Amino acid sequence: MQQSENTITEASSRGFSYLIARPSGWQCFTLIIALLVLIPLSTLAFAWLEPAWDIWRHLRETLLSRLLLNTLTLVVGVSTGTLLLGVSLAWLTGACEFPGRKHFSWSLLLPLAMPTYVLAFVSLGIFDFSGPVQTQLRAWFGRSVWFPDMRSAGGVILVMSLALFPSVYLLTRNAFRTQGKRALEAAESLGCTPVGGFFRVVLPMARPWIAGGVTLVMMEALADFGAVSIFNYDTFTTAIYKTWFGFFSLPAAAQLASLLVAMVFLLVALEQRLRKRMRFAQSRLAPQAERIQLSGSRRWLATGYCSLILSIAFLLPTLQLFRWSLEVFHEEFDSRYFGLLGHSLLLGLIAAVIITTVALLLAYAGRRHGDHLTHGLIRIATLGYALPGTVLAVGIFIPLAWFDNFMIDLAHSLFGIDIPQLLQGTVLIMIVAYTIRFMAAGFKSIDSSMHRVTTNIDEASRLMGLRGIKLLARVHLPMLRGGIFTALTLAFVDVMKEMPITLMTRPFGWDTLAVKIFELTSEGEWERAALPALTLLLSGLIPIVLLMRETDK
Repeated sequence: MQQSENTITEASSRGFSYLIARPSGWQCFTLIIALLVLIPLSTLAFAWLEPAWDIWRHLRETLLSRLLLNTLTLVVGVSTGTLLLGVSLAWLTGACEFPGRKHFSWSLLLPLAMPTYVLAFVSLGIFDFSGPVQTQLRAWFGRSVWFPDMRSAGGVILVMSLALFPSVYLLTRNAFRTQGKRALEAAESLGCTPVGGFFRVVLPMARPWIAGGVTLVMMEALADFGAVSIFNYDTFTTAIYKTWFGFFSLPAAAQLASLLVAMVFLLVALEQRLRKRMRFAQSRLAPQAERIQLSGSRRWLATGYCSLILSIAFLLPTLQLFRWSLEVFHEEFDSRYFGLLGHSLLLGLIAAVIITTVALLLAYAGRRHGDHLTHGLIRIATLGYALPGTVLAVGIFIPLAWFDNFMIDLAHSLFGIDIPQLLQGTVLIMIVAYTIRFMAAGFKSIDSSMHRVTTNIDEASRLMGLRGIKLLARVHLPMLRGGIFTALTLAFVDVMKEMPITLMTRPFGWDTLAVKIFELTSEGEWERAALPALTLLLSGLIPIVLLMRETDK
């Protein structure tokens, strides 16, 4: 046994030399996918070799300080809002018993199906000055009635908190479910009041899960483009878009993107550290602890609170989308809509198949080669989930544009002919960006299923003459059907909802539902944007159904 462990350690420490001397096809494939992620990141770093001083001077004098303040305000505000909403709702549904708890335990995940930019324009349509809420209030109480300004930092923070709190809720609820009544009883036995026990015992025990969820929310807030654009709230993502399409300066956009990448990677490092802590902080209590029975008015207050959040975050916006869709259905449901839907479905299907295939091969490569280098390359290959869409759009477009120009110059100098651009203005740029961005979702689903297949099955298959692709196709694929289906579904829905990548890299005239929503909401056409938004919402319900299977009813 000791000799076997020494052999594994020695092989892992020499992983790099093995890859250089005798690389396998699986390791070469993993290296290629990792390079696909590193190329846009390297492009952003090398953009600083020629700083766009004129644009940076303009940004510094007019916009940069506001960008920094707005981005910081958004991240702090949204993380605080999701912390309060997610933890309170997780405690109620995970550790307490009250009327409707079983229903709320899964229905509070429904806001995940609502893209932030959809919730943003629906909220403005409902609560803005000309919306039905303020109009009715003025009819009741006169024109002097006060209502908070939705087109403000507070408005965008509130909307994004309502859209993103399920990320904190889902992780934290799993922690509270294992504590339940026993954690408070242990605290009370030490002299704590119920409130004191909650803050001194229960919350510290769940801190890694809470912090992990909040970190994911902070990354989403940094990466958001659609909601802040609708609210006209300038952050780094909107500045990248405006620098490219407003100032027509890709280098300046790349330099702005590199600053955003630095912020995101700090959060990625924090999130990875918290995940390691979560692994060692698992409680050894029973999977389901006894719940706290709420009594009297507290039980109905809990029901009312959960109902209020669910209504504002999901039910009311969904009903408003249905109402608007019915009003414009005869005008919008035509060949143009089917063209948008066809483009979205086609992109989603192509990207989902490619992402799932690459993720399957990456997972199998990691199974075949257990050295540190291979697993390090796989981690690099799945880093795209942390990169905002605007960053990827800039980082991919620049090297592909360089390649196009290089091929045009080469053809002209060698053969004296003029050739068209090969990659710019094609769907290929979008597919590459989608693959990098959403690889992690596909990989995690397949890799988790791959770990359930024991190595004894591989050894028995090799004795029967099955190796490499044959082993993967004839043995692993039938056993990974659930993980593959989940990967396909998640990738398809993510691509359908993706806005900045599609908006910034699409070919001329290749509009999708998400792009149409951006164009219509930019003009204040909330009603006309409702039908494509409702379509995206219904497609987003698919992964929520998958998540519901993991929750108790």
